[in-house]
Amino acid sequence: MFINILGAGLAGCEAAYQVSKRGVRVRLFEMKPHKMTPAHKSSDFCELICSNSLKAARVESAAGLLKEEMRRIGSLLMQCADRCAVPAGGALAVDRELFSGAVTRAIRENPLIEVIECEVTELPQDGITVVATGPLTSDALADKIVALCGGSLHFFDAAAPIVTADSIDMNAAFTASRYDKGGDDAYINCPMNKEQYESFHAALVSAERAPRHDVDVQNPKVYEGCMPVEILAQRGLDTLRFGPMKPVGLRDPRTGHRPWAVVQLRTENAAKTMYNLVGFQTNLRFPEQKRVFGRIPALRNAEFVRYGVMHRNTFLDSPRLLDADFSFRSRPELFFAGQMTGVEGYMESAASGMMAGINAVRRSEGREPLILPRETMIGALSHYIADETVTDFQPMGANLGILPPLGEQIRDKKTRAAAYAERSLQRLAAYKF
Repeated sequence: MFINILGAGLAGCEAAYQVSKRGVRVRLFEMKPHKMTPAHKSSDFCELICSNSLKAARVESAAGLLKEEMRRIGSLLMQCADRCAVPAGGALAVDRELFSGAVTRAIRENPLIEVIECEVTELPQDGITVVATGPLTSDALADKIVALCGGSLHFFDAAAPIVTADSIDMNAAFTASRYDKGGDDAYINCPMNKEQYESFHAALVSAERAPRHDVDVQNPKVYEGCMPVEILAQRGLDTLRFGPMKPVGLRDPRTGHRPWAVVQLRTENAAKTMYNLVGFQTNLRFPEQKRVFGRIPALRNAEFVRYGVMHRNTFLDSPRLLDADFSFRSRPELFFAGQMTGVEGYMESAASGMMAGINAVRRSEGREPLILPRETMIGALSHYIADETVTDFQPMGANLGILPPLGEQIRDKKTRAAAYAERSLQRLAAYKF
């Protein structure tokens, strides 16, 4: 017996690992490197497209709690991420190439996983299948999924530019983490005074955007967390100063004061030779990116190793289609995982793959599905995507708001978050994986 898994991204690889961990053979289908998407560049699995950050590391945060739950269940991706971490203040960020390479080796060297490099254009009709083809599912297979679902929802995702470390003018920058968390070298900060910021803002809102025939570039339907910086800038002069360019928690050592605005750069790799512009997802034309972002004093001579891009993304109307074990209601032998289920974020996608893989095995063995309680972050996300009372379904990332309320009123935010985390991990401890 074997289980089919379509797609070797974060959800697919985690699903494959969880299936093999339970002694069941896997046929993992991946169309790379024979067919690449517009956003992918590497033939390795689990290629991180947008950011190299896996969000907050603290277990008292929603994102940190999700990752800790995954560690305790035995996540392959968390093992690889922890080994490939790079400085990122209070976040867990990874060296993209090391991370993808580590996951790829673990999957390819697993004797229970057969990797089949080809494009899948039909949904398998026999056996149990986990569909984890991601936000850039090929058109042929996407058409079959749309037909199965009676329609799907579409949105667009954006990625930020990456520059070389050597090209950053450190005379116009300083290293520090916000509120001194995570070490002094976690971020390179590019400060601006009021005049510089307003000049940059004017250039950004008037810059030419890359043409797209499949998206309204003036009003693209994208995740708020991946909104192109030029769209954010249109909302008002100070929007960026309260968003990706907020200066709070930082002090410029040259002046002793908080800057008017700051662009933060986060290291891309362990060697710290590349940095990405945090929160600067964009759909500007490549020459415009160089011109406009060159107005940031520390980046006046920046060398771009990757420009920002916008690409198509797809997700299902999951509350109408999926159960909380990630199975398709009208075809219980078919599971979905990853961003297409409506979970937002790298680790959220991996967590959905983890649960889909576990439940695919349980389905093959005739056992009841494993659905974690709502008090856990993974359980809360699983229940959210299957909640038929949700009428305007939108992608959801890990957040404390989807957890059931605590039994007591706790006014202090940090204490309340710690209580949520303690309760979640206590509930998780009752399960064996």
